[in-house]
Amino acid sequence: MSRRSVTIVVASVLFVLLVAVAALLPVPYAELSPGPTTDTLLSSDGKQLITVSGRQTYPAGGHLNLTTVAVTSADKKLGLLEALRGWLDDTVAVVPRETVYPDNQSPDEIEQQNAEEMELSQEHATAAALLKLGVKPTKRTVLVAEVAADSPAKGKIHAGDQITAVDGVAVSSPEQVRAQIRKHKPGDQVTLTITRAGKSEDVSVGTRAAEDDPSVAQVGIAPDVGYSWPFTVDIQLDNVGGPSAGLMFALGIYDKLTPGELTGGKFVAGTGTIDDSGKVGPIGGIQMKIIGARRAGATVFLAPKDNCREAVSNPPKGIRIVPVGTLDNALSALSAVRAGQAAQLPSCPS
Repeated sequence: MSRRSVTIVVASVLFVLLVAVAALLPVPYAELSPGPTTDTLLSSDGKQLITVSGRQTYPAGGHLNLTTVAVTSADKKLGLLEALRGWLDDTVAVVPRETVYPDNQSPDEIEQQNAEEMELSQEHATAAALLKLGVKPTKRTVLVAEVAADSPAKGKIHAGDQITAVDGVAVSSPEQVRAQIRKHKPGDQVTLTITRAGKSEDVSVGTRAAEDDPSVAQVGIAPDVGYSWPFTVDIQLDNVGGPSAGLMFALGIYDKLTPGELTGGKFVAGTGTIDDSGKVGPIGGIQMKIIGARRAGATVFLAPKDNCREAVSNPPKGIRIVPVGTLDNALSALSAVRAGQAAQLPSCPS
């Protein structure tokens, strides 16, 4: 073999090795793909997803499926070749890793936050459904809606905790919580009595100065209105986090507490956050959720109206995407589905 031939062979081998190594190099991206869907009307892993105790319920038919997104695990590094393959696959989304796993949060902190957001979404879904049904709460409570990062309360107070007292003084509104905390000077300790997972405990939390007024003490929480109800609504769903199932939880609760089938026996899926007033908010990964819903058999998908343009950018065939901004919008859409008029429902602009 001539020297020139040897040089070409060696160069070719080195090139192939370099390409192989480059393909395996980790890149700062994560992969999103369609996750499993769960019917809020039935059961998950043999357990009833929504259980109502102390109030008459009614059998429900059809499907009201919540949808999820599968995400690259925190301990896995996406390789360049995998990222390139994902970019070419319409059923996969490749996104900057920091949008899924922020640098300032550990995987455990992210998992904890997702669990807290899921619990809070269940509280809001219950409130939205029951208030829509005219059920009067037995009393108002105070829920922690958010805990600020790097705040004195971080790691001690969790979103979804119920605050029943501050320094031994009973509280029943967010305003009362703020007023009691503001009796302190920044740097003082304050004792919050919370209820978490049915257990009450006192938690001592430091205070810091408010950014807009250095004389005002804060602990770094956002208190919100909560409710106690005359009967119990329990939602059991494992291995799913975040707030995006709120709309479908609310519809599932509403269906169980009203006669007849809300879907008319049809397969409906959807997503969206919800607040106590029934307002539906946008979520992430909607394209993957629509694909997952269609694979599961859904023919109608309820999408937050603020996700409209993203939802219709590349939808699978055979599923109608219906924008909703409120629980009332969703109930109206389901009324049309029951009547066989899904084709006449509003659709997202392309």
